[in-house]
Amino acid sequence: MSGVEETIAAALAELDVEHVRYAADQFLVTLPGTRRLQTQCWLLVREHALGVQAFVCRRPDEEQAAVYEFMLRRNARLYGVHYALDRLGDIHLIGRIALHAVTAAELDRVLGQVLEAADGDFNTLLELGFASSIRREYAWRIDRGESTANLRAFEHLFD
Repeated sequence: MSGVEETIAAALAELDVEHVRYAADQFLVTLPGTRRLQTQCWLLVREHALGVQAFVCRRPDEEQAAVYEFMLRRNARLYGVHYALDRLGDIHLIGRIALHAVTAAELDRVLGQVLEAADGDFNTLLELGFASSIRREYAWRIDRGESTANLRAFEHLFD
């Protein structure tokens, strides 16, 4: 497995992406975003495949069916990863790459997909699954004269 691990280490350095190597077979990559400040993605070398795991958001408070429908429809367009739920109902992107297919180019594609999905879908997932919480947060901030700058993407919910 050391060849795959070294391929990953070299690829992450080449891609100039922030990462920490926690063990010979465990890499935590931090992907910067615009809607989501960052997405942390684990790359885990296993016996037959490289596992890819990234937390996207916690379990939706409401409209779970709409959130899950969005995720299932989105899965049809994702490359190398797919939306999944953990035992708590939190939303993750997960995937596997066969060890023989691990290259710098493939890691770039899969990490790019993780970033595009986690960052690009973040506001949609929040709007679908947390609209009531967002409205309460907005009202609380207005009531106290706090900034609502980071809630601008959800202004259409406040009418």
